[in-house]
Amino acid sequence: MENWLKTGRLSQQTSISKTVADDEGAAKSSKNIDCSDAENAASSSTRHYQENQAKLHSKKRRYDDSYLSFGFIPVGSSEEPDALCLVCKKILVNSSLAPAKLKRHFDTIHENLKEKNISYFQKEKEMYESVVSNLTTYAKTDNENATEASFILSYRIARSGKPHTVAETLIKPCMIDTVRCVLGEAAAKKVAAVQCSNNTVSDRIHKISDHIEDELVRRLNVCDMFAMQLDESTDIAGLSILLVFVRYPFDKSIQEDLLICTPLETNTTGEEIFKVINCFMSKHNINWGKCIDICSDGAAAMVGKVKGVVSKIKNIAPRSTSSHCILHRYALVMRRMPTDLKKVLDEAVKIVNFVKSRPLQSRLFKLVCKDMGSQYESLFLHTEIRWLSRGKALSRLFQLRNELNVFQLEKNMSSTANLFDALHDEQWITKLAYLADIFEKINETATTLQGKSITVFFARDKLESLKRKINFWLSCVQENNVECFPVLHEFLQENLLELKADIRNVIAFHLVSLERSMLDYFPDTNTDIEWVQNPFLMKTTKPMTLSIQEYEYLIDLQSSSSSKFVFDSVSLHEFWIAVKNEYPALAKKAILNLLPFVTTYRCEAGFSAYTYTKTKYRSRLDAAPDMRIQLSDIEVNFKTIINKTMKQIHSSH
Repeated sequence: MENWLKTGRLSQQTSISKTVADDEGAAKSSKNIDCSDAENAASSSTRHYQENQAKLHSKKRRYDDSYLSFGFIPVGSSEEPDALCLVCKKILVNSSLAPAKLKRHFDTIHENLKEKNISYFQKEKEMYESVVSNLTTYAKTDNENATEASFILSYRIARSGKPHTVAETLIKPCMIDTVRCVLGEAAAKKVAAVQCSNNTVSDRIHKISDHIEDELVRRLNVCDMFAMQLDESTDIAGLSILLVFVRYPFDKSIQEDLLICTPLETNTTGEEIFKVINCFMSKHNINWGKCIDICSDGAAAMVGKVKGVVSKIKNIAPRSTSSHCILHRYALVMRRMPTDLKKVLDEAVKIVNFVKSRPLQSRLFKLVCKDMGSQYESLFLHTEIRWLSRGKALSRLFQLRNELNVFQLEKNMSSTANLFDALHDEQWITKLAYLADIFEKINETATTLQGKSITVFFARDKLESLKRKINFWLSCVQENNVECFPVLHEFLQENLLELKADIRNVIAFHLVSLERSMLDYFPDTNTDIEWVQNPFLMKTTKPMTLSIQEYEYLIDLQSSSSSKFVFDSVSLHEFWIAVKNEYPALAKKAILNLLPFVTTYRCEAGFSAYTYTKTKYRSRLDAAPDMRIQLSDIEVNFKTIINKTMKQIHSSH
């Protein structure tokens, strides 16, 4: 074989030499040829030789299954494979993929395996492929697990509102140390492969946020209707931030999610707010016709008749209605009070502010409370924007009134004697006790309206309950019975006092004004939709909101024992979604009444989370992706995100 190869090369070289000689002979026999023609002929013959050599070396050899008998398998490219020896693991280049060369390698290096048949090498091949497959799968699985762990870690950081650097500076070192102690060094090395640098965590959070946004848009495009609530506020960097939440039916319940979190680049007018929202809706092809209600805080930019954002949305969403946040209306109701009580409130706030706004006075007052063995050691600061703090601040002031008297006497603050004189006045203390009671009771009702999935029926029940309570309190005061006000009642009993007529009249006048304010801000609601709240409440007359056919469906529903069982076992909105297939028209009208937001609680809670996340130390943070993760209840599929966004999964990515 070797002689055959040598003979082939010699014959080829002889052929090429003959060609060159023929060219030279032809050149010499030409009497009139010049030097330049001779040079061209020589270069032509050289080029012809180089082309033949290139063709010889550029030939691609293919692997044949018979080569396995020599112990070789193909590796590398399928178009131009190399040969791998299964015995010594040596790789021969593609040009050596010929029977003679493979046999020569086998006979000279592995002479002891000459008697082995092809079945022996077949087993060696299967063993080799198994090992390679396991190594590849192991490496790939480790990288995928580390990447998925990186996404989950980033998700947890965003949900908690912590800085993105906490993963690399705190979480990862703690995980490595813990795993090393519990599981050993090998497991610690795997944990160390989790990527959690600041830039990586930020990138992961953006990808998770985009995934949640895409899923929310998909749900809004699938659902039949949705309601919105919106509000704007200013962050630590002076940016005006707009938050928009949506409530929509999905799967077997009603869901709430953050739709938009974005800064308003210029003005905070209704036109600018509408422009931002409409741009988002157009970008994602969300149909405005599905919007059935918008809840806002009642500011001019929101509810203005001409340029308000609610009015502009109504122009393009004909089905949409609007509502004013019930919590804001409660705050407006409580602002109305008689002059005598308003004076007591203002003086109480001044006393609290004198102590709380001065760090030295706060420390000294805390020492006085400790010396007296008081249950509490500090006052609550009241601000007008945090109107729920009014009841807590007044209650704490009343409880620490004796400590404040001692504090004023011990520190000999003669300049503030007039301010603290009110704490020695029994009538002033009596009015303070009443204010602490009434504000605390109103706060209890308002607090129950805070949270997710609050419906108009739940709010209406709480509203009706408060109206009846005010009427009851008024009758008790007129009968000189103040047991309904525990703080006031306890104060009068401890000091053996009776409620004076002038104070009783002031309290009665305040309760009457509260009752009137409730009617002004909360007019009588439509009771013709009670069938939504309890469809099994039998009535002989047809509700005006239902057509004849819909009323017949309601009768069928009331007569269904299986539907009654479902109604008793699930929540109200889950019930109506469950019967949607059987009673579509009736369920759709019911969901239409259950869907609107009652308060802007989600926006207020969102701003609190935003403030916690974007602090003065992170004032340049784009908190929108973090907010979408924090304020969304959509379940994240991390494997889908990895497959969609990661082109290559590597430990360094």
